[in-house]
Amino acid sequence: MIQFSRFQLNNGLRLLVHEDESTPMVAVNILYNVGSKDESPEKTGFAHLFEHLMFGGSANVPDFDGPIQMAGGENNAFTNNDITNFYNVLPAANLEVALWLESDRMYSLNFDEQVLDVQRKVVVEEFKESCLNQPYGDAWHHLSAMAYKVHPYQWPTIGKVPKHVEDATMEDVKAFYFKYYRPNNAILVVSGAVDPEAVCRLTEKWFGDIPAGHTPQRRLEPEPPQKRLERRISDSTNIPTDALYLAFHVEDRLHPDYYVADLLSDILCNGPSSRLYRQLLKTEQLFASIDCYVTGSVDPGLLIIEGRPSEGVSLETAEAAIWRVIEEMKAEGVSERELQKIKNKAETNLTFSELNVLNKAINLAFYELLGDAALINEENLQYQRVTSDDIQRVARQVLTEDNCSQLYYRCQTAEA
Repeated sequence: MIQFSRFQLNNGLRLLVHEDESTPMVAVNILYNVGSKDESPEKTGFAHLFEHLMFGGSANVPDFDGPIQMAGGENNAFTNNDITNFYNVLPAANLEVALWLESDRMYSLNFDEQVLDVQRKVVVEEFKESCLNQPYGDAWHHLSAMAYKVHPYQWPTIGKVPKHVEDATMEDVKAFYFKYYRPNNAILVVSGAVDPEAVCRLTEKWFGDIPAGHTPQRRLEPEPPQKRLERRISDSTNIPTDALYLAFHVEDRLHPDYYVADLLSDILCNGPSSRLYRQLLKTEQLFASIDCYVTGSVDPGLLIIEGRPSEGVSLETAEAAIWRVIEEMKAEGVSERELQKIKNKAETNLTFSELNVLNKAINLAFYELLGDAALINEENLQYQRVTSDDIQRVARQVLTEDNCSQLYYRCQTAEA
Protein backbone atom coordinates (compact mmCIF):
# COMPACT_ATOMS: atom_id res chain seq x y z
CA MET A 1 0.00 0.00 0.00
CA ILE A 2 1.50 3.33 -1.07
CA GLN A 3 0.42 6.14 1.23
CA PHE A 4 0.61 9.73 0.05
CA SER A 5 -0.53 13.25 0.87
CA ARG A 6 -2.23 15.45 -1.70
CA PHE A 7 -2.02 19.23 -2.02
CA GLN A 8 -2.98 21.74 -4.68
CA LEU A 9 -1.57 25.21 -5.19
CA ASN A 10 -3.75 28.16 -6.15
CA ASN A 11 -2.29 28.11 -9.67
CA GLY A 12 -3.59 24.57 -10.16
CA LEU A 13 -0.37 22.62 -9.65
CA ARG A 14 -1.15 19.25 -8.07
CA LEU A 15 1.37 17.96 -5.51
CA LEU A 16 1.59 14.41 -4.16
CA VAL A 17 4.07 13.50 -1.42
CA HIS A 18 5.01 9.96 -0.43
CA GLU A 19 7.11 9.45 2.70
CA ASP A 20 9.70 6.66 2.54
CA GLU A 21 12.14 6.65 5.45
CA SER A 22 13.91 3.52 4.17
CA THR A 23 16.09 5.56 1.83
CA PRO A 24 18.17 8.73 2.18
CA MET A 25 17.20 9.70 -1.37
CA VAL A 26 14.28 11.61 -2.82
CA ALA A 27 12.65 11.46 -6.24
CA VAL A 28 11.14 14.61 -7.71
CA ASN A 29 8.93 13.81 -10.67
CA ILE A 30 6.93 16.29 -12.71
CA LEU A 31 4.45 15.07 -15.29
CA TYR A 32 3.07 17.42 -17.92
CA ASN A 33 -0.25 16.38 -19.41
CA VAL A 34 0.95 16.63 -23.00
CA GLY A 35 2.12 13.97 -25.41
CA SER A 36 2.36 13.41 -29.11
CA LYS A 37 -1.43 12.99 -29.31
CA ASP A 38 -1.73 16.73 -28.60
CA GLU A 39 0.22 17.72 -31.70
CA SER A 40 -1.10 19.00 -34.99
CA PRO A 41 -0.84 16.42 -37.80
CA GLU A 42 1.21 18.99 -39.71
CA LYS A 43 3.55 19.66 -36.76
CA THR A 44 4.41 16.33 -35.16
CA GLY A 45 7.37 15.56 -32.92
CA PHE A 46 6.90 18.72 -30.82
CA ALA A 47 6.35 16.94 -27.49
CA HIS A 48 9.59 15.04 -28.02
CA LEU A 49 11.37 18.21 -29.13
CA PHE A 50 10.28 19.87 -25.88
CA GLU A 51 11.69 17.03 -23.83
CA HIS A 52 15.05 18.19 -25.21
CA LEU A 53 14.38 21.94 -25.07
CA MET A 54 13.55 21.75 -21.36
CA PHE A 55 17.22 20.90 -20.73
CA GLY A 56 18.45 23.88 -22.77
CA GLY A 57 18.40 26.37 -19.92
CA SER A 58 15.87 28.66 -18.30
CA ALA A 59 15.65 32.21 -16.94
CA ASN A 60 18.08 31.70 -14.06
CA VAL A 61 19.64 28.33 -14.91
CA PRO A 62 21.77 28.20 -18.07
CA ASP A 63 22.81 24.59 -17.42
CA PHE A 64 20.22 22.27 -15.89
CA ASP A 65 22.48 19.23 -15.42
CA GLY A 66 25.25 21.00 -13.52
CA PRO A 67 23.38 21.93 -10.32
CA ILE A 68 21.74 18.48 -10.08
CA GLN A 69 25.10 16.73 -10.39
CA MET A 70 26.68 19.08 -7.85
CA ALA A 71 23.83 18.15 -5.48
CA GLY A 72 24.72 14.47 -5.87
CA GLY A 73 21.78 13.65 -8.13
CA GLU A 74 20.81 12.70 -11.63
CA ASN A 75 17.93 13.56 -13.93
CA ASN A 76 16.27 12.52 -17.15
CA ALA A 77 12.96 12.59 -19.01
CA PHE A 78 10.74 10.62 -21.35
CA THR A 79 7.88 11.36 -23.72
CA ASN A 80 5.16 9.13 -25.11
CA ASN A 81 1.79 9.47 -26.82
CA ASP A 82 0.12 10.74 -23.63
CA ILE A 83 2.60 12.52 -21.36
CA THR A 84 5.97 14.23 -21.02
CA ASN A 85 7.71 13.31 -17.77
CA PHE A 86 10.79 14.80 -16.08
CA TYR A 87 12.45 13.22 -13.04
CA ASN A 88 15.28 13.87 -10.61
CA VAL A 89 16.81 11.61 -7.95
CA LEU A 90 19.11 13.16 -5.34
CA PRO A 91 19.86 13.09 -1.60
CA ALA A 92 16.80 14.15 0.38
CA ALA A 93 18.80 16.92 2.05
CA ASN A 94 19.14 18.57 -1.38
CA LEU A 95 15.46 18.37 -2.33
CA GLU A 96 15.18 22.14 -2.75
CA VAL A 97 17.72 22.10 -5.59
CA ALA A 98 15.42 19.96 -7.74
CA LEU A 99 12.36 22.06 -6.89
CA TRP A 100 14.23 25.25 -7.79
CA LEU A 101 15.37 23.84 -11.12
CA GLU A 102 11.98 22.45 -12.11
CA SER A 103 10.22 25.65 -11.13
CA ASP A 104 12.60 27.82 -13.11
CA ARG A 105 12.04 25.99 -16.38
CA MET A 106 8.30 25.95 -15.78
CA TYR A 107 8.40 29.68 -15.06
CA SER A 108 10.49 30.78 -18.03
CA LEU A 109 12.25 28.58 -20.54
CA ASN A 110 15.29 29.94 -22.36
CA PHE A 111 13.84 30.91 -25.74
CA ASP A 112 17.11 31.19 -27.60
CA GLU A 113 17.45 30.65 -31.35
CA GLN A 114 20.78 28.91 -30.91
CA VAL A 115 19.37 26.47 -28.35
CA LEU A 116 16.41 25.75 -30.60
CA ASP A 117 18.70 25.19 -33.57
CA VAL A 118 20.89 22.79 -31.61
CA GLN A 119 17.97 20.78 -30.25
CA ARG A 120 16.26 20.63 -33.65
CA LYS A 121 19.42 19.07 -35.05
CA VAL A 122 19.68 16.64 -32.11
CA VAL A 123 16.08 15.46 -32.53
CA VAL A 124 16.36 15.16 -36.31
CA GLU A 125 19.57 13.17 -35.93
CA GLU A 126 17.83 10.91 -33.40
CA PHE A 127 14.99 10.40 -35.90
CA LYS A 128 17.45 9.40 -38.61
CA GLU A 129 19.46 7.15 -36.32
CA SER A 130 16.59 5.37 -34.58
CA CYS A 131 13.99 5.27 -37.36
CA LEU A 132 15.62 5.59 -40.77
CA ASN A 133 18.95 3.84 -40.21
CA GLN A 134 17.99 1.33 -37.52
CA PRO A 135 16.74 -2.12 -38.60
CA TYR A 136 12.94 -2.22 -38.08
CA GLY A 137 13.22 1.36 -36.81
CA ASP A 138 10.19 2.54 -38.73
CA ALA A 139 7.93 -0.24 -37.42
CA TRP A 140 5.84 2.16 -35.34
CA HIS A 141 5.40 4.50 -38.27
CA HIS A 142 3.85 1.63 -40.21
CA LEU A 143 1.82 0.14 -37.34
CA SER A 144 0.46 3.46 -36.07
CA ALA A 145 -0.65 4.55 -39.51
CA MET A 146 -2.39 1.24 -40.18
CA ALA A 147 -4.07 0.85 -36.79
CA TYR A 148 -5.26 4.45 -36.33
CA LYS A 149 -7.13 6.39 -39.00
CA VAL A 150 -8.73 9.08 -36.80
CA HIS A 151 -7.05 9.19 -33.39
CA PRO A 152 -3.66 10.99 -33.16
CA TYR A 153 -1.97 7.80 -32.03
CA GLN A 154 -1.60 7.43 -35.82
CA TRP A 155 1.94 8.86 -35.60
CA PRO A 156 4.76 7.82 -33.21
CA THR A 157 6.16 10.08 -30.52
CA ILE A 158 9.22 10.98 -32.54
CA GLY A 159 6.96 12.41 -35.25
CA LYS A 160 5.85 11.56 -38.77
CA VAL A 161 8.83 13.00 -40.64
CA PRO A 162 11.98 14.94 -39.61
CA LYS A 163 10.83 17.99 -41.59
CA HIS A 164 8.14 18.83 -39.00
CA VAL A 165 10.83 19.46 -36.37
CA GLU A 166 13.26 20.98 -38.88
CA ASP A 167 10.62 23.59 -39.74
CA ALA A 168 9.71 24.39 -36.10
CA THR A 169 9.84 28.17 -35.57
CA MET A 170 10.37 30.08 -32.35
CA GLU A 171 6.71 31.16 -32.55
CA ASP A 172 5.66 27.48 -32.77
CA VAL A 173 7.81 26.61 -29.78
CA LYS A 174 6.55 29.47 -27.60
CA ALA A 175 2.91 28.67 -28.41
CA PHE A 176 3.40 25.01 -27.46
CA TYR A 177 5.20 25.91 -24.23
CA PHE A 178 2.70 28.44 -22.96
CA LYS A 179 -0.20 26.16 -23.82
CA TYR A 180 1.01 22.99 -22.11
CA TYR A 181 3.89 23.74 -19.73
CA ARG A 182 1.78 25.51 -17.12
CA PRO A 183 1.33 24.56 -13.45
CA ASN A 184 -2.36 23.74 -13.93
CA ASN A 185 -1.35 21.17 -16.57
CA ALA A 186 1.26 19.47 -14.37
CA ILE A 187 1.48 16.95 -11.54
CA LEU A 188 4.43 17.12 -9.14
CA VAL A 189 5.29 14.08 -7.04
CA VAL A 190 7.96 13.98 -4.33
CA SER A 191 8.83 10.54 -2.95
CA GLY A 192 11.43 9.70 -0.32
CA ALA A 193 12.73 10.72 3.09
CA VAL A 194 10.67 13.91 3.34
CA ASP A 195 8.01 15.55 5.47
CA PRO A 196 4.81 16.28 3.47
CA GLU A 197 4.09 19.63 5.09
CA ALA A 198 7.68 20.79 4.58
CA VAL A 199 7.52 19.72 0.92
CA CYS A 200 4.28 21.63 0.51
CA ARG A 201 5.88 24.79 1.91
CA LEU A 202 8.88 24.45 -0.42
CA THR A 203 6.62 23.81 -3.39
CA GLU A 204 4.62 26.92 -2.60
CA LYS A 205 7.87 28.86 -2.31
CA TRP A 206 9.19 27.80 -5.71
CA PHE A 207 6.04 27.23 -7.76
CA GLY A 208 3.38 29.36 -6.09
CA ASP A 209 3.97 32.54 -8.10
CA ILE A 210 4.03 30.87 -11.52
CA PRO A 211 0.86 31.98 -13.29
CA ALA A 212 -1.65 29.39 -14.46
CA GLY A 213 -2.53 29.13 -18.12
CA HIS A 214 -5.70 28.22 -19.92
CA THR A 215 -6.44 24.55 -19.26
CA PRO A 216 -5.96 22.73 -22.58
CA GLN A 217 -9.13 21.06 -23.81
CA ARG A 218 -8.78 17.83 -25.74
CA ARG A 219 -11.39 17.03 -28.34
CA LEU A 220 -10.01 13.82 -29.75
CA GLU A 221 -12.13 11.77 -32.10
CA PRO A 222 -12.41 8.18 -30.81
CA GLU A 223 -10.92 5.61 -33.13
CA PRO A 224 -13.74 3.66 -34.81
CA PRO A 225 -13.61 -0.14 -34.63
CA GLN A 226 -11.30 -1.70 -37.19
CA LYS A 227 -13.32 -3.89 -39.51
CA ARG A 228 -10.80 -5.35 -41.90
CA LEU A 229 -7.25 -6.67 -41.93
CA GLU A 230 -4.65 -4.00 -42.70
CA ARG A 231 -1.51 -5.25 -44.47
CA ARG A 232 1.80 -3.60 -45.23
CA ILE A 233 5.07 -5.04 -46.57
CA SER A 234 8.45 -3.32 -46.17
CA ASP A 235 11.18 -4.66 -48.44
CA SER A 236 14.54 -3.62 -47.02
CA THR A 237 18.25 -4.28 -47.36
CA ASN A 238 18.77 -2.67 -43.94
CA ILE A 239 17.54 -5.62 -41.87
CA PRO A 240 19.38 -8.80 -40.86
CA THR A 241 16.36 -11.09 -41.18
CA ASP A 242 12.64 -11.14 -41.94
CA ALA A 243 10.26 -9.96 -39.22
CA LEU A 244 6.52 -9.73 -38.67
CA TYR A 245 4.27 -7.64 -36.46
CA LEU A 246 0.60 -8.19 -35.65
CA ALA A 247 -1.22 -5.32 -33.91
CA PHE A 248 -4.67 -5.72 -32.33
CA HIS A 249 -6.82 -2.96 -30.79
CA VAL A 250 -7.46 -3.27 -27.03
CA GLU A 251 -9.33 -1.17 -24.45
CA ASP A 252 -8.07 2.00 -22.78
CA ARG A 253 -5.96 2.07 -19.62
CA LEU A 254 -8.92 2.45 -17.22
CA HIS A 255 -11.13 -0.24 -18.74
CA PRO A 256 -11.29 -3.54 -16.79
CA ASP A 257 -10.51 -5.43 -20.01
CA TYR A 258 -7.13 -3.68 -20.23
CA TYR A 259 -5.94 -5.92 -17.39
CA VAL A 260 -7.36 -8.95 -19.16
CA ALA A 261 -5.50 -8.02 -22.35
CA ASP A 262 -2.27 -7.46 -20.41
CA LEU A 263 -2.47 -10.94 -18.84
CA LEU A 264 -3.47 -12.38 -22.21
CA SER A 265 -0.30 -10.97 -23.76
CA ASP A 266 1.75 -12.59 -20.97
CA ILE A 267 0.06 -15.95 -21.48
CA LEU A 268 0.92 -15.74 -25.15
CA CYS A 269 4.53 -14.73 -24.68
CA ASN A 270 6.11 -13.91 -21.33
CA GLY A 271 8.84 -16.36 -20.42
CA PRO A 272 9.85 -19.86 -21.53
CA SER A 273 6.55 -21.46 -20.49
CA SER A 274 4.34 -19.03 -22.43
CA ARG A 275 2.45 -20.46 -25.38
CA LEU A 276 4.07 -18.81 -28.39
CA TYR A 277 7.56 -19.16 -26.94
CA ARG A 278 7.13 -22.78 -25.89
CA GLN A 279 5.35 -24.05 -29.00
CA LEU A 280 6.80 -21.98 -31.83
CA LEU A 281 10.30 -21.14 -30.66
CA LYS A 282 11.37 -24.06 -28.43
CA THR A 283 9.36 -27.01 -29.80
CA GLU A 284 8.77 -26.27 -33.49
CA GLN A 285 11.73 -23.87 -33.86
CA LEU A 286 9.83 -21.69 -36.32
CA PHE A 287 11.03 -18.47 -34.66
CA ALA A 288 14.41 -17.12 -33.62
CA SER A 289 12.64 -14.62 -31.35
CA ILE A 290 9.04 -13.81 -30.47
CA ASP A 291 7.34 -11.42 -28.07
CA CYS A 292 3.90 -10.09 -27.12
CA TYR A 293 2.94 -6.98 -25.13
CA VAL A 294 0.35 -4.22 -24.74
CA THR A 295 1.13 -0.55 -25.24
CA GLY A 296 -0.58 0.58 -22.02
CA SER A 297 -1.68 3.92 -23.47
CA VAL A 298 -4.28 6.14 -21.80
CA ASP A 299 -6.67 5.89 -24.75
CA PRO A 300 -7.44 2.55 -26.44
CA GLY A 301 -4.13 0.97 -27.36
CA LEU A 302 -2.68 -2.10 -29.03
CA LEU A 303 -1.66 -5.65 -28.26
CA ILE A 304 1.43 -6.40 -30.33
CA ILE A 305 2.87 -9.76 -31.38
CA GLU A 306 6.26 -9.48 -33.03
CA GLY A 307 8.66 -12.14 -34.15
CA ARG A 308 11.56 -13.02 -36.38
CA PRO A 309 11.23 -16.37 -38.16
CA SER A 310 14.05 -18.88 -38.09
CA GLU A 311 16.23 -19.18 -41.16
CA GLY A 312 14.36 -20.85 -44.00
CA VAL A 313 10.90 -20.21 -42.48
CA SER A 314 8.70 -17.94 -44.55
CA LEU A 315 6.75 -15.06 -43.04
CA GLU A 316 3.51 -16.69 -44.19
CA THR A 317 4.38 -19.97 -42.44
CA ALA A 318 5.42 -18.14 -39.28
CA GLU A 319 2.24 -16.08 -39.17
CA ALA A 320 0.04 -19.12 -39.79
CA ALA A 321 1.67 -20.79 -36.79
CA ILE A 322 0.86 -17.80 -34.57
CA TRP A 323 -2.78 -17.91 -35.64
CA ARG A 324 -2.88 -21.65 -34.96
CA VAL A 325 -1.78 -21.09 -31.34
CA ILE A 326 -4.26 -18.21 -30.98
CA GLU A 327 -7.18 -20.27 -32.30
CA GLU A 328 -6.30 -23.14 -29.97
CA MET A 329 -6.41 -20.81 -27.00
CA LYS A 330 -9.66 -19.21 -28.13
CA ALA A 331 -11.24 -22.66 -28.49
CA GLU A 332 -9.87 -24.32 -25.36
CA GLY A 333 -9.34 -21.39 -22.99
CA VAL A 334 -6.64 -21.36 -20.32
CA SER A 335 -6.29 -23.43 -17.18
CA GLU A 336 -6.57 -21.92 -13.72
CA ARG A 337 -2.96 -22.97 -13.05
CA GLU A 338 -1.69 -21.22 -16.17
CA LEU A 339 -3.61 -18.05 -15.34
CA GLN A 340 -2.52 -18.03 -11.69
CA LYS A 341 1.11 -18.36 -12.71
CA ILE A 342 0.82 -15.23 -14.85
CA LYS A 343 -1.03 -13.39 -12.08
CA ASN A 344 1.78 -14.24 -9.67
CA LYS A 345 4.30 -12.76 -12.11
CA ALA A 346 2.25 -9.59 -12.40
CA GLU A 347 2.03 -9.26 -8.62
CA THR A 348 5.79 -9.78 -8.27
CA ASN A 349 6.53 -7.12 -10.87
CA LEU A 350 4.21 -4.66 -9.14
CA THR A 351 5.78 -5.38 -5.76
CA PHE A 352 9.31 -4.84 -7.02
CA SER A 353 8.28 -1.64 -8.79
CA GLU A 354 7.12 -0.25 -5.44
CA LEU A 355 10.55 -0.70 -3.84
CA ASN A 356 12.08 2.17 -5.79
CA VAL A 357 11.26 5.78 -4.87
CA LEU A 358 11.53 6.92 -8.48
CA ASN A 359 9.16 4.23 -9.75
CA LYS A 360 6.67 5.17 -7.06
CA ALA A 361 6.88 8.84 -7.98
CA ILE A 362 6.39 8.16 -11.69
CA ASN A 363 3.52 5.76 -11.07
CA LEU A 364 1.74 8.05 -8.62
CA ALA A 365 1.89 10.88 -11.14
CA PHE A 366 0.51 8.66 -13.90
CA TYR A 367 -2.39 7.38 -11.82
CA GLU A 368 -3.21 10.91 -10.72
CA LEU A 369 -3.37 11.79 -14.41
CA LEU A 370 -5.76 8.88 -14.94
CA GLY A 371 -8.06 10.31 -12.30
CA ASP A 372 -6.83 9.36 -8.83
CA ALA A 373 -3.38 8.39 -7.58
CA ALA A 374 -5.05 5.99 -5.12
CA LEU A 375 -5.77 3.72 -8.09
CA ILE A 376 -2.16 2.58 -7.83
CA ASN A 377 -3.14 0.52 -4.78
CA GLU A 378 -5.90 -1.27 -6.66
CA GLU A 379 -3.85 -2.41 -9.64
CA ASN A 380 -2.95 -5.83 -8.26
CA LEU A 381 -6.59 -6.40 -7.31
CA GLN A 382 -7.58 -5.64 -10.91
CA TYR A 383 -5.24 -8.37 -12.14
CA GLN A 384 -6.35 -10.85 -9.50
CA ARG A 385 -10.02 -10.37 -10.51
CA VAL A 386 -9.37 -11.63 -14.04
CA THR A 387 -10.86 -15.07 -14.68
CA SER A 388 -10.07 -17.72 -17.28
CA ASP A 389 -13.44 -16.92 -18.85
CA ASP A 390 -12.33 -13.28 -19.17
CA ILE A 391 -9.16 -14.37 -20.96
CA GLN A 392 -11.08 -16.51 -23.44
CA ARG A 393 -13.71 -13.81 -24.01
CA VAL A 394 -11.18 -11.05 -24.71
CA ALA A 395 -9.07 -13.37 -26.87
CA ARG A 396 -12.12 -14.09 -29.02
CA GLN A 397 -13.01 -10.39 -29.24
CA VAL A 398 -9.55 -8.99 -29.84
CA LEU A 399 -7.46 -11.62 -31.62
CA THR A 400 -9.29 -11.59 -34.95
CA GLU A 401 -8.15 -10.84 -38.49
CA ASP A 402 -10.57 -7.94 -38.86
CA ASN A 403 -9.02 -6.31 -35.77
CA CYS A 404 -5.45 -6.90 -36.96
CA SER A 405 -2.83 -4.72 -38.64
CA GLN A 406 -0.10 -6.86 -40.17
CA LEU A 407 3.41 -5.69 -40.99
CA TYR A 408 5.98 -7.80 -42.85
CA TYR A 409 9.65 -6.93 -43.16
CA ARG A 410 11.17 -8.87 -46.05
CA CYS A 411 14.95 -8.95 -46.18
CA GLN A 412 16.25 -8.08 -49.62
CA THR A 413 19.80 -8.62 -50.80
CA ALA A 414 21.76 -5.56 -51.84
CA GLU A 415 21.92 -6.88 -55.42
CA ALA A 416 18.12 -7.12 -55.58
